[in-house]
Amino acid sequence: MSQFSQHSFANQKALIRVDFNVPLNDKYEITDDTRIRAAIPTIKKILADGGSVILMSHLGRPKDGPTEKYSLKHLVGHLQQLLGTTVEFADDCIGEQAVSKAGQLKPGQVLLLENLRFYKEEEKGDKAFAEKLSKLGDVYVNDAFGTAHRAHASTAVIAQFFPKEKRMFGLLMENEVNSAEKVLHEAQKPFVAIIGGAKVSDKILIIENLLDRATDIIIGGGMAYTFIKAEGGKIGNSLCENDRLQTALDLLKKAEEKGVSIHLPSDSIIADKFDANANDSAAPSNNIPDGWMGLDIAENACEQFTNVIHKSKTILWNGPMGVFEMAKFQHGTKAIAKAVAEATAKGAFSIVGGGDSVAAVNQFGYADKVSYVSTGGGAMLEYFEGKELPGIAAVKA
Repeated sequence: MSQFSQHSFANQKALIRVDFNVPLNDKYEITDDTRIRAAIPTIKKILADGGSVILMSHLGRPKDGPTEKYSLKHLVGHLQQLLGTTVEFADDCIGEQAVSKAGQLKPGQVLLLENLRFYKEEEKGDKAFAEKLSKLGDVYVNDAFGTAHRAHASTAVIAQFFPKEKRMFGLLMENEVNSAEKVLHEAQKPFVAIIGGAKVSDKILIIENLLDRATDIIIGGGMAYTFIKAEGGKIGNSLCENDRLQTALDLLKKAEEKGVSIHLPSDSIIADKFDANANDSAAPSNNIPDGWMGLDIAENACEQFTNVIHKSKTILWNGPMGVFEMAKFQHGTKAIAKAVAEATAKGAFSIVGGGDSVAAVNQFGYADKVSYVSTGGGAMLEYFEGKELPGIAAVKA
C-alpha cells in the first residue's frame, strides 16, 4: 500500500499540486481534458475521507502577470462536472482571497487557486513564495508528474514546509513513477523502445540510457533520416541534422557493441513538399530522389517494425513515425499504435509517453489498449534519460 492510499485525510486540508495545463480554444473551452481527468481519483479519495481540497496549477506560459487567456477560472465549470460538486475559485494563489477561502474550507469542499505562474516566483523556485503557498493546507500532495522535472516553487521547494508524513505523491504521480520504474528497472526482455519525432538532438540522452536496457530500438519520424544519411543513404530533402551525423554513427556503433538492434525504416512515404495535399509516393529510405522528402514510414517498414513489436515483452513508445497530423502521412504511426496494442493484448507491458505519441494513441482509439499512457512529456523523457526529477526527489527527501 502506498503512503497516499493509507493516509486518512479526515478533517485535513490537502494542498494538491495538479497539472491542469490543458489546451483551450479561443472561446476558453477545454479541447483536451486528459490531464484534469487524470487527477480526479486523487481528489475524490481525499473528499471521500472527509478532507477538503485546495488545487494549485499553472496554465500556459504567461509573460507579464495575470492574463485572461491563462486564467484557471476557465476550468471551474468542467471541473465541477467531473467532480459532481461545487468548486470555489480564488482570484489569486497567495493573496487575501486565497487565504480566507482556504481558511473557511469545510470537509468535502474544493477550492481552485488562480494560475501559479502569474507570479514569477513560481518558476524561480522562490522559497518565500513556496512558504506562503504551504500555509494554505495541512498536507501537501504532488500529483503533477508533468511538471516533476521542474524545480519550481510548487513542485520542488514547497515540500520542505511539510513534515515527511504530511507530504506525498497522489495516485497519478504514484502510477507514473511505478510505470516508469517498471520499464527502467524491471523490464522483461525483449524490451523494445520506439523512438520517433523530428530531431536526434532531442533524443540522444534517452537513446544512450536505453542502450543499457533495451534489446531493440526502433527509430522513426524525421530523426531517422539523420541516421540514414550518416550511413551513406540518399535522403533527398528529408529532415536532417547535418551537425549530428557523427552522433548518429556513434550511437549505432555503441548499439552494436552492446548487442542492441537498431531498426531504421526500410522504406518511406515521400512527398514533393511539406503539405497535406502534396504528391506522394514510396521509396527506399536510403534512396529518396532529390526534391522529395520522407514524411512517414511505408509498408515494408510498418511490417518490419510490427514484427519486432509483436515479439516484445516490454514496450516504451515516445514520438510518432511521421507527420500524423496530415491524413496522408498517418498510416505509419497508426500501424505502430495497432502493433503496440496487439502486443499488449498478448501480455506485454507498454508505456506511451510524450505529447505526440499520446495524441496519436488517443486519436486512433488505442489509449485504453496499452498498459499506461503518461501525462508527462518532458518529465517522462528526463526520467528515461536517467535524471533525478526535482518534484520526485523533494517529496522523497
